[in-house]
Amino acid sequence: MIPILDLWLPIVVAAVLVFVVSSILHMALTYHRRDYKQLPNEAETLEGLRRGGIQPGFYFFPYAAGAKEMGTPEMKEKYRQGPIGILIARPAGAPTMGKHLVLWFGYCLLVGIFVAYLAGRTLPAGLEYLQVFRFAGTVAFLAYGLGNIVNSIWMGVPWGNTLRAVIDGLIYALLTAGTFGWLWPE
Repeated sequence: MIPILDLWLPIVVAAVLVFVVSSILHMALTYHRRDYKQLPNEAETLEGLRRGGIQPGFYFFPYAAGAKEMGTPEMKEKYRQGPIGILIARPAGAPTMGKHLVLWFGYCLLVGIFVAYLAGRTLPAGLEYLQVFRFAGTVAFLAYGLGNIVNSIWMGVPWGNTLRAVIDGLIYALLTAGTFGWLWPE
């Protein structure tokens, strides 16, 4: 058993590597540009949402308060007519990347902490690189990659978006695995 404090270096190095590579994937490469679409008649749609008094939150439409209401002829007609969707409304104002980047780096550290915790409780010191790589990579992939699939199953996120996120998660997991394998205590 390896104490988690003895694994602080791979935790931090993996978080930094994932943070830097994720920045490159999202800013320099263009394959994430297809993740979002512009609303048709955006100006009119946004004006309608403002008139409706939308507040920051997570919305599902058309909305039914429960299963009983979902079965009514009125709701069935709303579903038939469409659109059906989920809307995330954020506070007004220009997006602040700083806050999101800090939260993302914190998440990268958190993943590293859990990888270190599980690896440190399971793997002995002095283990070969590849054995540490496999274990750490699997744990990291669970955190960075597979969790994205739920968004397509339940939230309607297009499967292409999810596939790109899972590929990103695989890259982040490989970076984490390599770091832990490289810096694993003797």
